[in-house]
Amino acid sequence: MALGPRLDLRQSQSLVMTPQLQQAIKLLTLSNLEIEAFIGDALDANPLLEMSVPSEPEGSDSADLGPVDDTRRTSLESSPVDRLLGEGRGEEDRPVEALDDPGEFGRETGESAPAPAGSGDWGRDLRTNAGEDQEWLEDREQPGETLAEHLLEQVGTASEDETLASIARYIIGLLDEAGYLSMGLDDIALALGAAGEEIARALEIVQSLDPTGVGATSLSECIALQAREADRYDPAMARLIDNLDLVAKGELARLKRICQVDDEDLRDMLAELRGYDPKPGLRFGGEPVALAVPDVILREGEDSGWRLSINQDTLPRLIVNREYYSELRSGCSGREARGWLSERLTDANWLIKALDQRRKTILRVAEEIVRHQDGFFRHGVSHLKPLTLRAVAEAIDMHESTVSRVTSNKYLQCSRGIFELKYFFSSGVSSADGEGAASAEAVKAAIRQLIDAEDPKAILSDDTLVNLLHDKGFSLARRTVAKYREAIGLGSSVQRRRQKALAGA
Repeated sequence: MALGPRLDLRQSQSLVMTPQLQQAIKLLTLSNLEIEAFIGDALDANPLLEMSVPSEPEGSDSADLGPVDDTRRTSLESSPVDRLLGEGRGEEDRPVEALDDPGEFGRETGESAPAPAGSGDWGRDLRTNAGEDQEWLEDREQPGETLAEHLLEQVGTASEDETLASIARYIIGLLDEAGYLSMGLDDIALALGAAGEEIARALEIVQSLDPTGVGATSLSECIALQAREADRYDPAMARLIDNLDLVAKGELARLKRICQVDDEDLRDMLAELRGYDPKPGLRFGGEPVALAVPDVILREGEDSGWRLSINQDTLPRLIVNREYYSELRSGCSGREARGWLSERLTDANWLIKALDQRRKTILRVAEEIVRHQDGFFRHGVSHLKPLTLRAVAEAIDMHESTVSRVTSNKYLQCSRGIFELKYFFSSGVSSADGEGAASAEAVKAAIRQLIDAEDPKAILSDDTLVNLLHDKGFSLARRTVAKYREAIGLGSSVQRRRQKALAGA
């Protein structure tokens, strides 16, 4: 067979991602605050766009769910953007990130601080979302005087030497929010070109300020400063403070030998130790806290139903100024100018449609979440049901990747507080009766409730927790209980027994 060139005509279909469609997908992942910045840039770049804030929310920005009914669905008009979102094109799916952040106590200084339960700052429980009817108020701003402002007001009266006062002000600027100094004295001396003796004297000035304990370079030094202020820094207390790691482990016998005291004296020393503040700087406000601005607001509606609405306070509407467009159009004499104006009009219309589609999609996903988690909004976290991205995507006829984008950096406000939409997605555990499943968050809440109510003289083991949870309707293995217990920041039965023994000492 002879080889030779040939000309063929072929026809095929493909989906082309236009810049406008890419923009619509990108807008889904942005939070309301990011959308505000995006709209601001668009208003600056496009003279045809204007901001319009309606006095009343429009129907497309709210939905009445009424009594929960799984057969009811919110309908959206069909458009290229709708089809794109329904197919999940554009980006790969994002998994739901882990929601648990147990955190850790104390500073990263290599020292362990004692943390008996129920003993003020020493035994402050880690903050979790497991409370049954807890009010979530983390979104509130923390007003008040900052630590640096409080300390700077005292420097002038604490030292008459202006040089030392200036160095002290510099050191205050290096303190972290807990009041600790992490920078070495030699580094400070090198940065300021001052003698090491002057730096040490300036640090003594800072450590003499209120609150006592600020300016310390370690946890033991912070506690020692407070003990000296209380005139309780005797040799036995000094040895106790030098062995805070043993206090945290609850090794009372070793502490008695090291401090050379009896049981009664050790109990008094531990009681006094718990009265000291390991993070004195936290009494004062820090930097302004960024508020969690809700994208969706949930209110109780009529007939025991719910009413969902988009937060219009942070998401005003955009409109095209048709009069200004006509005026500019009449003044355009060249083809290039008319082409530029036409392009601006097309961009403005596409942006308005994309923002409107974003509102509808968020509302549609949030409506399905509320319908599924109706028990949580009415009764608390113990009624939180397991939910996956796939379940919501199938219910609203969209792709999982679209639901993932919609729930990223989006918040819902209800009577219980402000929650990220991804909070309502969690894995499930089987129930004891074999019917249905319970959310992992509900299991964590049950574990916390059992441990909080346990008798200090009868600490519950993980095996005992398994049996108690089974009585509550949860069927879990021992290793699963241990995993959930550690995830919410609760120690083992041995650790809790030592902590409660210190608390009762």
